[in-house]
Amino acid sequence: MGTELKGRVALITGGAAGIGRATAERFAEAGAAVILCDLAEEAGRQAAAAIGGEFFKVNVADRQAVQVWVEAVIAKHGRVDVLVNNAGVLRDGALVKVKDGELVKQMPEADFDLVVGVNLKGVFNCTQAVAPHMIKQGGGVILNASSVVGLDGNFGQTNYVATKAAVIGMTKVWARELGRYNIRVNAVAPGFTATEMVASMPEKVLAGMRERTPLGRLGQPRDIANAYLFLASDEAGFITGETLRVDGGIVVGT
Repeated sequence: MGTELKGRVALITGGAAGIGRATAERFAEAGAAVILCDLAEEAGRQAAAAIGGEFFKVNVADRQAVQVWVEAVIAKHGRVDVLVNNAGVLRDGALVKVKDGELVKQMPEADFDLVVGVNLKGVFNCTQAVAPHMIKQGGGVILNASSVVGLDGNFGQTNYVATKAAVIGMTKVWARELGRYNIRVNAVAPGFTATEMVASMPEKVLAGMRERTPLGRLGQPRDIANAYLFLASDEAGFITGETLRVDGGIVVGT
């Protein structure tokens, strides 16, 4: 069987660009029926059309919208075999900034809430909506997007790191709770990856990222997509509750 996903139905959140789009492409190449969701409607429709998939405009932080999406997929396809919780946002900033002993800036509460809503609650919403259907059909695979910063921490990312660390924790809990139903749950922790957002950074910043990565390059979205494909496939049939680093050997903070 290998890494084939022929005949399987895969949902991918945040599928309009970057790692989500690359994962959609890899899954489609492996034979899966791929359904994407994103808030970027035009890019999402283009991504879906390019692989013969389907697109829904969904805010994963909105529980009702997620439920409507999942029920629509079930109504059409009758099952969900793989869920990739990829959607995420960044709102970086230091916890506090002090100058001459005085507080001059701090991370806005709204930025904290937004990142938690998408990166953490969104994963919870999508998984809780899909899990009953996977249980009913006799199994499935749930894959969650974490990050190396969720394992190692990173300056200026209190909100983002909090969500990515929490996703690892939820992955372990769900692997325990859902294993009895033949549902495997794993996480992937990418390192510095050349998504559209990262590629737009100044060359000096990109050079620093490459220097801190032992393999000497940024990851490509397809590198991460390949990890998702492996974990979704039967070749990973005895792997659950794990977090796979796909980071070129980087150790954040050194």
